[in-house]
Amino acid sequence: MGPRGRTQTPLAKKLYIKTYGCQMNVYDSGRMADVLTPLGYGLVEAPEGADMIILNTCHIREKAAEKVYSELGRIRHLKKQREDAGGKMLVAVSGCVAQAEGEEILKRAPYVDMVFGPQTYHRLPEMVAEASRAGGYVLDTDFPAEPKFDHLPVESSANVGETAAFLTVQEGCDKFCAFCVVPYTRGAEYSRPADDILAEARRLVGQGVREITLLGQNVNNYHGEAASGEVWGLGRLITEMADIDGLRRLRYTTSYPADMNDELIAAHGEVDALMPFLHLPVQSGSDRILKAMNRRHQVDDYRRLVDRLRKCRADIGLSSDFIVGFPGETDADFADTLKLIEEVEFIQAYSFKYSPRPGTPAAALDDQVSDALKTERLAQLQDLLNAQQLAFNQASVGRVMDVLLDRPGREPGQLVGRSPYMQAVHVSAASYERGEIMPLLITAAHANSLTGEQTSQ
Repeated sequence: MGPRGRTQTPLAKKLYIKTYGCQMNVYDSGRMADVLTPLGYGLVEAPEGADMIILNTCHIREKAAEKVYSELGRIRHLKKQREDAGGKMLVAVSGCVAQAEGEEILKRAPYVDMVFGPQTYHRLPEMVAEASRAGGYVLDTDFPAEPKFDHLPVESSANVGETAAFLTVQEGCDKFCAFCVVPYTRGAEYSRPADDILAEARRLVGQGVREITLLGQNVNNYHGEAASGEVWGLGRLITEMADIDGLRRLRYTTSYPADMNDELIAAHGEVDALMPFLHLPVQSGSDRILKAMNRRHQVDDYRRLVDRLRKCRADIGLSSDFIVGFPGETDADFADTLKLIEEVEFIQAYSFKYSPRPGTPAAALDDQVSDALKTERLAQLQDLLNAQQLAFNQASVGRVMDVLLDRPGREPGQLVGRSPYMQAVHVSAASYERGEIMPLLITAAHANSLTGEQTSQ
C-alpha cells in the first residue's frame, strides 16, 4: 500500500500526516490527529505551509527507511522556507521505522524534531511542548507499561463523514516469524477491553460508519476482557458487535492461521454482518520453508482450515500473502506454493519478493536466493494469482451484490463502492448517495474492478 495524506477541515494550526503501510497506521494517524486537536491542530491536504508534518512510517517493505529519508529531504526544504519567512515547522517521524531506527533518524536528519514509536503517540502533547523549546528534540521509542488506548481521547473526528472505518482491537505479535519486524516495532500482543471496543464502534456508527474492519497484527488471537470479567475471543466480539444498530458490515485483518479457533470459524456461518471474505496469510506452500519462517502451521493444516471455513460458509472468498525467494527456497518449494494456490483458488492476494529486514533471524540465513530468481518466481506466481482474481471477477457477472457506495467515481454521476468481497464496483448512481448499501446487478468484470447497474431486486 502506498503513502496516504490524511486531510480534514483545518483549525488554527495546520497539520499534515503522511501515512505509509498498513491499515493500522491509517487508524493510528487518525488518532494522532485526535490527540493534537486540543492543541489547535487541524488536518490539511499538503505539507506546504504546515505547522507540523508527521510521517507515519512502515518498516515491512524493502527500502522502507530509505523512502522515509528521501521524503525527509524534501521536507527539509519546506522547513527552511518556513523558517526563512519567520515561521516554525515541527517535523516528526512516527511508526515502525521510527521505532526501529530512532537514533539513526536524528543522526541522518538532525532537523527532525520528534521521533516516536507506534506505542507512544498518546504522549504527543508533551512531545510537542518539549520539541517547541529552543534547540529541543524528542526521541520516544520506549514500550510504555500503560496501554496507549487508555490515554487517547474518547471522541474522535477521524471518521466523520466516512462510511467505512478501521478499529484497532489488538496490537503487537508474539509469533516472531523469521522474516518479520513487527514483534520488534509493535511489541508484545495486547488486546483492548471488549467494552472499550464496543463503545468506539457505537461512536463510529453514530458518525455514519456502516462498515468496520477490526485490526490487529494477530487479530484472531484477540482475547479482551469484558466488563463481566469474562475474556472474549474475536468470535464473541464479532457476535456482540453485530448487534449494534446501524452497523451493517464487519471484517477483520490480519489473521494468523494457527490462531483460527472454533468460535471464530463458526462466526463466519452464523453472523450475517461478517462479510464472506477473509485475508488468511499462508506465505508459502512448502512445509520446509514454513518451518524456516517459524510459521506455526503446515500446509495440510492450512488446507484443513480452508475446508472448515468453506463448510461454514460456502461462498467465502479467501485472500492471502505470499513471500517468494525466502532463503533456501528451491524450485520444488516454489512449485509447492504454486500447487497450493491452484488448489485453494484465492480471489485476491499480496505477493512479494523476500527482502531482509535488519535484526530479523532470516536476514542472517545462508543460501539467500538471487534477486533475478526471485523476480522470475514472483512474475510466475503473480500471473497465476491475477488469473484467479480475474476469473472470480468474471464469475461475478450476472450476480446481484450488495455494494456499499463510499466514494465518487471519475465520471460525472458515478459512484464507487465495495462488494462483500472487497471488489471495487463502479455504478452510474445519480439517484444514490454515499453510505447506501445498494443491490447492484454486475454487468462487467475487469482485472481489479466490476461494473454494476441498478436492479429492482
